[in-house]
Amino acid sequence: MKDHMHKNSPMKLNAANLDAFPETILRPRYDRAALRAGMVHIGVGNFHRGHQAWYLHRLMQQGLAHDWAIIGAGVRATDATMRDKLLAQDCLTTLIELSTNSSGAEIIGSMIDFLPVEDGNAALIAQLAQADIRIVSLTVTEGGYFIHPATKGFDAAHPDIVHDAANPTTPRTAFGAIVAALKLRKEMGLGAFTALSCDNLVSNGDILRQTVVSLAHLSDPALADWIDNTCSFPNSMVDCIVPATGQNELALAKGFGVDDAAPVTHEDFRQWVIEDHFCAGRPDWDKVGAQFTNDVHAFEAMKIRILNGGHQVISVPAQVLGIDTISGCMEHDLLGPLFLKIAHEEIAPHVDAVPDMTPSAYVKLIQRRCANPMIVDTTRRVAFDGSSRHPGFVLPSIRDGLAAGTSIDGLALIEAAWARMCAGTRGDGAVIAPNDPFWADLNVIALRAKDDPAAWLSMTHIYGDLAENARFVAAFKTALRRIWAEGMSAAIQNYLSR
Repeated sequence: MKDHMHKNSPMKLNAANLDAFPETILRPRYDRAALRAGMVHIGVGNFHRGHQAWYLHRLMQQGLAHDWAIIGAGVRATDATMRDKLLAQDCLTTLIELSTNSSGAEIIGSMIDFLPVEDGNAALIAQLAQADIRIVSLTVTEGGYFIHPATKGFDAAHPDIVHDAANPTTPRTAFGAIVAALKLRKEMGLGAFTALSCDNLVSNGDILRQTVVSLAHLSDPALADWIDNTCSFPNSMVDCIVPATGQNELALAKGFGVDDAAPVTHEDFRQWVIEDHFCAGRPDWDKVGAQFTNDVHAFEAMKIRILNGGHQVISVPAQVLGIDTISGCMEHDLLGPLFLKIAHEEIAPHVDAVPDMTPSAYVKLIQRRCANPMIVDTTRRVAFDGSSRHPGFVLPSIRDGLAAGTSIDGLALIEAAWARMCAGTRGDGAVIAPNDPFWADLNVIALRAKDDPAAWLSMTHIYGDLAENARFVAAFKTALRRIWAEGMSAAIQNYLSR
C-alpha cells in the first residue's frame, strides 16, 4: 500500500497541535477561531463527518463559507459519547481516504462546537432559535423519521411523538426540538430555517417536512401552517461508503501520526445531489463538487435501488454464509456474481439514467466501490435494520419487476435470505446476534417461516400487497424452502444457473 505513514509516536489531535502534525496530512488553512456558526447538525456520526462536514471544510479551505460553521447536536445517549470525544479534540476530525492502492489523511475543522445532550433538549432548542442558524441538517437513520410502517404516513401514535405533542417545550425527539425552536423564531420575528435531511430515504426532504409539520400540528396548528409555508425541506441524495470506527481505524490514524479518538475512514468517492431550495441562504457546496438540481429523484432512485438495494443483496446472504466484509462479498465466487446478475437483470431495468450515468454504468461503479479491499465495511452493519431497509431499498424493485413482467426471482431469493438470517443462525450453526430494532419479533416469525414460508409474508407492515401477488409469493416460498433444505450456497447457485 502506498501511503505516508508516520514513524514517530502519534500526537493528540487538538487545535494546539495542528501545526505540528506531519506535512503530508492536509489540515485547515483557515482561522478556526474566526469561524461563525451557520448550521446545526443533529446526529454527528461518521457519515456526516466524512460527507457534509467535508464539503463545508473544502469550501472553507477556499476562503469561503466562514459564517457557515457547524455546531454538532444529538438527542440519544450515544450522541453524548461522540460529543465527549470531539470536544476533547476541539471538534476536529481526521478523515482517512482509502482507495485500492493508497491512503491519505486530512484533518477537517468545519465543526466548532457540540451542544450538550440532555433530557428536554433545552440547549438544542436555544441554539436552533439563534438568528445565525440558517440550516439544520440531520442524519438520524432511515428508521428515525416516525413513519408508520403500514401507512407510510406520520406515526402520531409513537410514544415519543405522543410525549412531544403533550410537552412541546421539553421534547424527546430532534423533530420536537426543531418545532420548539421554530415557535420561538416565529414569536421573535426571526424567520424560518432550512431543514435538510441527509439520510438514505426516497424523498427525504418531503418526509422530513411531513414529520416536522405533522408533529407541530398536534400541539399548535397555526405554527404548523407557518412552518409548512416558510421553511424549506430540500430533497437530497447522499453517497459515500463510511465504515464504523473500531480498533483498525484508530490504528490507521495513529499510523499517520494522529491520536484521534474518533477518526473516520471513507472510500475515494462522494456524491451529494441537492434541490436548490433554501429559504435562508446556503453555502456554495457546488464549488466543491456537490450538484444542485431540480430532479433529485432520478439520482436518488439510481443510488437507493442499485447501491443500497445491492448492499442488501450481498450482505444478507453473507450473514448466513459467515462472510464479514462487503469487499469479501464481491470476491466471493457466488455473491459477486449474485450482485451483478440481480443488479443488471432485476434492478437496473427499472431505473432511469441521469446526466452522464446510465444504470448499467452505475452498476459497474458500485461493483468497483464495493470491491475496494481497503474499506472494511461489515456485512453486519449493512444488513442492520432490514425492517426499514428492505421496504425502502429492495421491495420497490420487486414491485416494478412484477408490473413490467420481468424477473423477480433473485430479489425474492434475497427476501428469503433475510427470513433465513432472522432465524438467528448461520449455515454452520453459529449464532447471528440481534441486528434489527424489531429483531425479537422477526426472529419468532422467521422460525415459524421455516415450515410455513407464508408466515414471513404475513408481515403486511413490510410487504403490503406483495403478500397477495401469486408470482412473488411462489418465488419467495420456493427460495426459502430451498435455502432451508439445501443451504444458502445451493440456493444462490440455482439462481445463478438460470
